[in-house]
Amino acid sequence: MKKKLTLVLGCAFALCLGAFALAGCSSSSSDQAESTDQLAVEEGMDFIVGFDQDYPPYGFVGDDGEYTGFDLDLAKEVCERNGWNYVAQPINWDAKDGELNGGAITCIWNGFTREGREDQYTFSNDYMRNAQVIVVKADSDVKSLEDLAGKSVVTQVDSAALEVLEGDQAELAATFGSLEEQSEYNTVFMQLESGAIDAVACDLSIAQYQMSAKPDAYVMLDETLSEEHYAVGFKQGNTDLADAVNATLAEMKEDGTIEKLCEKYADYGISFENVVL
Repeated sequence: MKKKLTLVLGCAFALCLGAFALAGCSSSSSDQAESTDQLAVEEGMDFIVGFDQDYPPYGFVGDDGEYTGFDLDLAKEVCERNGWNYVAQPINWDAKDGELNGGAITCIWNGFTREGREDQYTFSNDYMRNAQVIVVKADSDVKSLEDLAGKSVVTQVDSAALEVLEGDQAELAATFGSLEEQSEYNTVFMQLESGAIDAVACDLSIAQYQMSAKPDAYVMLDETLSEEHYAVGFKQGNTDLADAVNATLAEMKEDGTIEKLCEKYADYGISFENVVL
């Protein structure tokens, strides 16, 4: 009996030790998984900016065939001041989350609305005021949001305007004749100009850019769909990198760099008055 009891107690003790060992391994793995979310911030690192190349004035292909835009210029300057390797990486907008979480890009910096996405990313501080607006042809009979009843409205795939129209403004959207999504705004505005559609729902900055290019073609409704802000989106947990970008952007505003960039893109509808840093 003593031998049996000793054997049973020995087995129980071994099982306990095994459980403690497993618990220790589990805790270590968890800590390691959490640590991988925090990207190391160091000089010489690649800073890969994910952006939509058909989203002027924030990111687009310039006349020289090079990627350019207000946000890309901001990102490039931030990289230069921190000793990071700046890389502009055009992405499919509807695949942006996979690109970010898979490590193909470091951030989403492209007129990226923070409101409504706070739980999906680690964001920088807001740097630009924005709004979701409606643009119609200059000779349109649509003068208010109420006049959109029965009209065809188009916005970009996975855009902030779409989120608003499917969320807070869902009742308004229900009155439209149709609400469609397309991949990029340049094509959408050509359709608006031709009369193929009645209205475009988009960011204030996009509306200002399109209207500055063709001031006689479009008008923007006085009523907005929502008020919001732009920020840089990082993978959740990358707070050190977000903090480093915040500090550099504040520095750039203080020394006048951001105001100069706003002047550079003034003809595209960018205004320093909308900077909120």
